[in-house]
Amino acid sequence: MTAIQRLIKTAGRARYAAAQGIRSAWYGGQYLLARQRSAGFNRPGEPAFQPNKKPDLKALRRAYFDLFRRDRANIEAGLYPDPVARELNPAKMVSTVRRARAFFADIPDVDRRRVSRDGTEIRRRQPTDLSRYPAYYRQNFHYQTDGWLSEQSAYIYDHQVEALFTGSAAAMRRAALAELAKDIRARGQKGYRLVDLACGSGSFLSQLMTAYPRLEAQGVDLSPAYVATARRALRHWPQVEVIEANAESLPFSDGTIDGLVSIYLFHELPIKIREKIIYEAARIIRPGGCFVVADSLQFGDNERLDGILEYFPEGFHEPYYKEYLGWDFEPAMMRAGFELETHTLAFLTKVRVWRRVG
Repeated sequence: MTAIQRLIKTAGRARYAAAQGIRSAWYGGQYLLARQRSAGFNRPGEPAFQPNKKPDLKALRRAYFDLFRRDRANIEAGLYPDPVARELNPAKMVSTVRRARAFFADIPDVDRRRVSRDGTEIRRRQPTDLSRYPAYYRQNFHYQTDGWLSEQSAYIYDHQVEALFTGSAAAMRRAALAELAKDIRARGQKGYRLVDLACGSGSFLSQLMTAYPRLEAQGVDLSPAYVATARRALRHWPQVEVIEANAESLPFSDGTIDGLVSIYLFHELPIKIREKIIYEAARIIRPGGCFVVADSLQFGDNERLDGILEYFPEGFHEPYYKEYLGWDFEPAMMRAGFELETHTLAFLTKVRVWRRVG
């Protein structure tokens, strides 16, 4: 490496560190302010929650910084572009400020539901017919207003997640992008067909298409509001299609998908539904194709963080999360015809790459 190349790399790392520092301070500050404006973690009239394992805050900080070190290494390896320029774009910054205002405006309602443990308010308030949605879906996950079924929810969801994880959510998603990138580069973009399962607002697909703009990709989500938001986010890539559909019954022919990705879906599903989706994934992925699953850490992945994980189902409406923490993916995946190829930890996220055999 020449002196100029070393200088460029050093400057890139410094710019990345500065940008991520600003980002962490921005979202971390909002998280602290949100906590101050809420009624606190413990609910009135209930004993204070005590996890079985004491949270190890040093391990949490170490995992947090390790996430960004790995993210920078992936950038330098050419797996995806540096997000700094995109994050510091003036239009993006204006949009982020507007979302911050909407985020804070929603806090009183979120806190009201949290204190009263009302995770199904949407079934009483949502004016549209909910009967076409599965019962497990008709809930106010995370106590958020309207659950998954309003434009306002779709508008602020990514911001809520970034605030909760102090600016690390996008980097955790990029850990999944890194694994997909390896498969895409090995096979080539041309003809590679990818599906983002439960694509939400399209934030991950936007990162993916920025890195691999010739890719043929499709997003699937059950929420009309999130589908509409994702279509707007992905309008610059005409070859990307976002479909409203249930992950239990996907509108794709057998063995036609090269890569499937699922980000933060499985911990919000009942066990029986997880297994249905795994079999549906096996149906549409061609032999040799990959299924990248990025989701929450589970107990034992990093034992020093087990105490942190115990807080999530207590502080947020996560009806299937507590059981998920001890659930073993491997039996269901193997029965469906998948083999585990690799897994990596990215702060509070675990990324697994499963390969379709047969």
